[in-house]
Amino acid sequence: MVFSSTVFLFIFLPVVLIINFLLKQQYRNFFLLLASLFFYAWGEGMLVVLMLFSISVNYVTGIGIAYFLDRNLKLAKIILGIAIAVNLGLLFYYKYANFIVETLQEAGLHLDYDHQNILLPIGISFFTFQGISYLVDVFRKDTSVQLNLFHLGLYISFFPQLIAGPIVRYHDIALEIQKRNIDIALFKEGVIRFVRGLAKKVIIANSSALIADQVFSVGVAEISTLTAWMGILCYTIQIYFDFSGYSDMAIGLGKMLGFNFKENFNYPYISKSIQEFWRRWHISLSTWFRDYLYIPLGGNRKGLARTYINLIFVFFVTGLWHGASWNFIFWGLFHGSFLILERSKVLNTIKWPKLIQHFYVLLVVVIGWVFFRAESMSDAFVYVKNMIGLTRGEDTTALIYVNPYTICMMILAILFSMPIRQRLNERILRATNVKIEIMYRTGIYFFYMALLVLSIIELAQSSYNPFIYYRF
Repeated sequence: MVFSSTVFLFIFLPVVLIINFLLKQQYRNFFLLLASLFFYAWGEGMLVVLMLFSISVNYVTGIGIAYFLDRNLKLAKIILGIAIAVNLGLLFYYKYANFIVETLQEAGLHLDYDHQNILLPIGISFFTFQGISYLVDVFRKDTSVQLNLFHLGLYISFFPQLIAGPIVRYHDIALEIQKRNIDIALFKEGVIRFVRGLAKKVIIANSSALIADQVFSVGVAEISTLTAWMGILCYTIQIYFDFSGYSDMAIGLGKMLGFNFKENFNYPYISKSIQEFWRRWHISLSTWFRDYLYIPLGGNRKGLARTYINLIFVFFVTGLWHGASWNFIFWGLFHGSFLILERSKVLNTIKWPKLIQHFYVLLVVVIGWVFFRAESMSDAFVYVKNMIGLTRGEDTTALIYVNPYTICMMILAILFSMPIRQRLNERILRATNVKIEIMYRTGIYFFYMALLVLSIIELAQSSYNPFIYYRF
């Protein structure tokens, strides 16, 4: 079940919101846990058992770590290590077994192992990282251990951020898990945020995805240079509005149910450096790697050479986290290499104009998305050659999907990739004219009602609704 589906919008979500509102506070966590497990089982079937196992392991080991932390620190470390190994073991088995076996077979080592029957549980990367962060925070005493199994189960399986993030830290919502109230203002804010995310996904991302998928479905050597650029620019729009749209929907759903999740995207395409890009893109993931991998490795505290090694390793893992493919690994290392260049004298000695800085970041990001989207490394390199005109492809078939509607959506995507809405809000809400403020707020509500209607119409008339997180 995905957020941008009629089953979720018209059956699951209304039922959950109504029951959650009617229940007494002490029963809401248990109900939301059951609803979240049902949500996951709807699409994953018996793989929900894996979720239950993850909850059980993290619950038991969390208590063990907390118990021995002040009694036997060495034993607490051992329990933490075992728990992390179990979490990562599940992730590696389900997500990377196919990749490892296929890589070994390509290297000439023939294994009698039926790895093709291993199904990837959707969202396993997200709930695994949440479990690990909880255990590490308990060990660091950054959060108290959760003794209520249902409360911890809700944290790990909570359906708004289960399949596409953001990665939520336990200590950020610990108090809200213990006690929260239905707040009308927060609920309204959540509805608006959800509708904004739904529109991003259904209206903008899906329109761009149609062109991107058509371009990438053609042999990469056959498409024209113009088609190649159109395809990857559409994918650049798709992945941002799809991913940030899902994050908006998750944050909105959380608010409707009394939770406040942190922001996950902050207009990354306006960045002037790759460092800034990663402070704005998938913030929950980049901060997770910073706090639980980069800093424990030494960060930038052990000299320049060690800093570079740490960065390369972190971005190797970042790429691998996104998918079991050499393409993702290359994409991570590609970004990591530019972070190193920005820290070195290579890119820091010249004071580029801001426009050139923006262009540099977009060029790096767009080329990086080629490796993220292509089916293989060879396809990705041929595609890049196509972009710079080094191949003789002439196929422009995919461009038939470029029409006034898709062009309009692309223009809106470019505009909404910039903080125009925020700045407009700030200027209008600073105005002293009360009538203008009331009219503006009323207009906002009608605008989001129109967005909701348009999104539903788009869902009803089109069966094209790609889900790009199956690899995560």
